[in-house]
Amino acid sequence: MFVRGIRGATTVEHNEENEILTATTELLNHIIAENSIIPDEIASVFVTVTTDLTATFPARAIRAMAGWELVPLMCSLEVPVAGSLPLCIRLMVMTNTEKKQDEIVHVYLKEAMRLRPDLSKLTKA
Repeated sequence: MFVRGIRGATTVEHNEENEILTATTELLNHIIAENSIIPDEIASVFVTVTTDLTATFPARAIRAMAGWELVPLMCSLEVPVAGSLPLCIRLMVMTNTEKKQDEIVHVYLKEAMRLRPDLSKLTKA
């Protein structure tokens, strides 16, 4: 068994609590579906947001999901590089799996598809 990182990102239109929580839940649900994972297989989830998202912690959305209460979560700020994508939430889901690296499906939604167009075409969103 390996520990694999599953990347994901999405954007919101406004710095609003409900929008951030909804977008985070949507992103994680896509990652779960695309990779057939269950919370007990998760080692941890690292969450970053751009500096313009201050209304809430995205990890609150994950913590509220059934079965995710004990999954270690950590939030941080994304490096504020000039010209980078604004209003962006990123997840790095570390999961224990038998899948090979090329079998992992990374998920990019909404404007975040611009971050990795090479991987975004694989996303069924």
